[in-house]
Amino acid sequence: MIDELKTFIAVVEYKNFTKAAESINLSQPSVSLHIKHLEEYFNTILVQRSIKQKNIYITEAGCLLYERAKQMIKMLEDTRDEMLDYSKGIRGSLRIGASFTIGEYFLPAFLGEFNKVYPDIELEVTIENTHNICEKVKNFQVDLGLVEGTVPSSNFTIKDFYTDTMVVAVPYRYYLNNTDFSIRELSNRTWITREIGSGTREYLDLFLSTNNIKAKNFIVFGSNYSVKEAVKNNLGITFISSLVTENSVKNKEICILKTEQQYTRSFSYIFPKGGTPSKATLIFEDMLNKYVESVY
Repeated sequence: MIDELKTFIAVVEYKNFTKAAESINLSQPSVSLHIKHLEEYFNTILVQRSIKQKNIYITEAGCLLYERAKQMIKMLEDTRDEMLDYSKGIRGSLRIGASFTIGEYFLPAFLGEFNKVYPDIELEVTIENTHNICEKVKNFQVDLGLVEGTVPSSNFTIKDFYTDTMVVAVPYRYYLNNTDFSIRELSNRTWITREIGSGTREYLDLFLSTNNIKAKNFIVFGSNYSVKEAVKNNLGITFISSLVTENSVKNKEICILKTEQQYTRSFSYIFPKGGTPSKATLIFEDMLNKYVESVY
């Protein structure tokens, strides 16, 4: 039954028998047989096939089984990992999803410390924007997510672990540097930003609207490093995490404008609501909280 469920998950995600077969190293007839066994077992149609168009459609029952199958497979994998926890140390694997700011500027240092304590836990890290990481957590593609944007509480268990400072970053010789200025003077400027779906973009939009700042235009980049480099090279200004700008400020590549108000946001870790975190996940959570307390 486990193999049949894994096959069905692949069929749903690829929406194609041939591609699903290739992804799990089975022949197409074997994939068809697995689906047939599941339909016989549950006494319902899971996949409808269109012979002329060679398309497949997942029925409502199939969508329900897909969600349950992912939960069952995850539970089996977590149980396997916990069974490996014996004798001298914690073993197993941990799939971490992280948004860009966390994944690029916070997580590496922490994972270095985590690996020293738990060298037998295999780590797999996926770095994408907040929206995509939320989807991966929701679909059980990662064990937990570390994100910086707004997360729908109806779908996830959410816990904050770090307070991040957001700053207005400008080129090093920008004319407003070291001056008392009105926040309105930031209107009619070119703003460098991340794509929609990014936590950083969400907070930039909030910053602009709250302060009634009208942007002249936006230049969009797909990574924090690119945003920082664009500011450094006089393409515009940005509103971004101080973690991203720290080294560039020290190297006199960019400057931070002194605003009257301090702007902060929370970094959070999220789990699927109703899910049971694996032992490796709980260990990671505990050490993450202790790390933040000791370092920050």
